[in-house]
Amino acid sequence: MITLKSRREIDEMKRAGEILVATHKEIKKLIKPGITSWDIEVFTDEFLRKQGATPEQKGFEGYEFATCASINDEICHGFPRKKILNEGDIITVDMVVNYHGALADSAWTYGVGQVSPEARRLMEVTRKSMYLGIEQAQVGNRIGDIGHAIQTYVEAEKLAVVREFIGHGIGPTLHEKPEVPHFGAAGKGPRLKEGMVITIEPMVNIGGWKAKMDDNGWTARTADGSLSAQYEHTIAITKDGPEILTYQGEND
Repeated sequence: MITLKSRREIDEMKRAGEILVATHKEIKKLIKPGITSWDIEVFTDEFLRKQGATPEQKGFEGYEFATCASINDEICHGFPRKKILNEGDIITVDMVVNYHGALADSAWTYGVGQVSPEARRLMEVTRKSMYLGIEQAQVGNRIGDIGHAIQTYVEAEKLAVVREFIGHGIGPTLHEKPEVPHFGAAGKGPRLKEGMVITIEPMVNIGGWKAKMDDNGWTARTADGSLSAQYEHTIAITKDGPEILTYQGEND
């Protein structure tokens, strides 16, 4: 079942998004060689609680952390840990904020110090692909229009879109219908309606698109060991076009 949100509910989710954005902006300041993803985890948990919010994914289906912290070849759901981040690493920090029952979800990939041109290009293409998908999040379009726009651009850039992990509806619970693949055919899938709130979160690899799972049952990484990046926004479908509830500002 796809739930449609009222303007009031969307505004509440936008407030959760503002807290999430503030967290990401603080995380960006922390990222440098020598810190650990565990440092990011501790900061995030404490920062959210100071804002009167809670980390929604902590405890979700047994997940133990406030953040997912995926490093280099890890695609998603990386566990925060005390391993030092080195110059040239990339790290994706993904989190879901719950503010008085309203949810917002966003992931961002950060470079640690100076990253390679290859890694920088991966990040730029992934981020742009997300926005190309968001442009298609219009009333009357279909879910497939989003994935088609992302896949067409990414593959033209000779990179690969992950298939196993996709976007989703959100609110009042974390993962809802509809599923939002980042690949596929235009004109296919559920029609987008005013009041739907979804995530668009392409994961893009330098090598092939296939993933493999770590023994922890959560962390996915590229099957070929290549770098992976992810960017994610929470989007409300409105009559005036897509509204980004986790927008970070003009430098987003």
